[in-house]
Amino acid sequence: WIRDNDIVIIAPWDFKYTERGDIIWRFTLSQVEWLKDNGHIPKDF
Repeated sequence: WIRDNDIVIIAPWDFKYTERGDIIWRFTLSQVEWLKDNGHIPKDF
């Protein structure tokens, strides 16, 4: 369910935090464009 160009928010696990984590939220391409257009993330992100 994760696609190319999606941006995700990940919460690292308490153990193996450099290797594993839970996906908290997935932003679709249209949501990423909205975030860029409204200055929440850089245009070149």
